[in-house]
Amino acid sequence: MKAWEITFVDQKGERTSLPVTCEQQPSVEEAARLIRSHLFPVMDELDLNDFQDRATAPTAKWLKEQSGVEITAITEKP
Repeated sequence: MKAWEITFVDQKGERTSLPVTCEQQPSVEEAARLIRSHLFPVMDELDLNDFQDRATAPTAKWLKEQSGVEITAITEKP
């Protein structure tokens, strides 16, 4: 397993990072789901049907539009 770091701007406009361990680099959508479960654990199972099939990354789109959270980088940790 490799160690990855997802860097994002949170609701307060502060740069934050979330360490993740997985085999391959997470996609933007996978990273958005990890961030959502980290920041909003109660909303982890939120139904995003409104965005499905209309957005390539519905969770990332929801985070940005509803909470102002934007992923800035997904990098492998040395």
